[in-house]
Amino acid sequence: MHNPHHPHVLPVRDGVSPSCVVLPTHWQGSMLDFLAQRLPVVARDEWRQRMLAGEVVDERGQPVVPERPFEGGLRLYYYRSLPAEPVLPFSEVVLYQDEHLVVADKPHFMPVTPSGRYLHNTLLVRLKRQLGLPELSPLHRIDRDTAGLVMLSVQKRTRGAYQALFRDRQITKHYDAIAPWRADVVFPREHVSRLEESPQFFRMQEVPGEPNSHTHMQVLEAAGSWARYRLSPITGKRHQLRVHMAALGLPLRNDPFYPVVNDPPEGDYSKPLQLLARSLAFVDPVTGAQRVFESRQSLHLPVGG
Repeated sequence: MHNPHHPHVLPVRDGVSPSCVVLPTHWQGSMLDFLAQRLPVVARDEWRQRMLAGEVVDERGQPVVPERPFEGGLRLYYYRSLPAEPVLPFSEVVLYQDEHLVVADKPHFMPVTPSGRYLHNTLLVRLKRQLGLPELSPLHRIDRDTAGLVMLSVQKRTRGAYQALFRDRQITKHYDAIAPWRADVVFPREHVSRLEESPQFFRMQEVPGEPNSHTHMQVLEAAGSWARYRLSPITGKRHQLRVHMAALGLPLRNDPFYPVVNDPPEGDYSKPLQLLARSLAFVDPVTGAQRVFESRQSLHLPVGG
């Protein structure tokens, strides 16, 4: 009987945890044949080299050689790598660390976890490497485009208690945002709607139906045609704040996805999305202490309005 809960058959390497692929029940051919067909982003010869170097192992920790016959239901572990990863000219700041938690202040443009073109230049991998914490895991996510606070769990033993804060809505989150000012839109307000994935998988949209998203909104200051808003999500849907503001006709400044897709060229960091995860507040479920964390970053209204 295979052990499906053994993720440490390969050690964390330079902050990168091994990736996992679960083999289907039925298939014909060798392990190399399967990996080359299922994960063609890595060339067949590259898979062969990785396997011969002992960088592909099964859930028992046994090296997987190229000619090994396919074995259905098995988990294989391997190191993900990228031939050319963008170098980000920004750094995160660790605001707090104890035996249970790390709280980091993330810059714009940095993904929280490996995805797409980013691996080593992600918040999680950088912090694992910097702090020497192989079990570090984010307790929530913010978009790559969004700056601000991210809370991470240091150890598995207490991780569930902190995850419950987010699941049970026992944590207060506030964001700052810069968006257009319109006198005909009344604030403060509660925005409630149903969000679902749009035909463009990377975007969300409001649709008719039972609401599944809720944001409290208020104006902090206004000048000319722009305002700084305080957005407090009650729920945690993907892109929730961005979609809710765009639905009011107040899209966030420099938003590359809403209301229309307008991605900047690769390497252009001149127009960061004006959204900042400003604060987190909660009662620590392990220590009982009241925790309040504030980002050191800030957003400013455009000069001249």
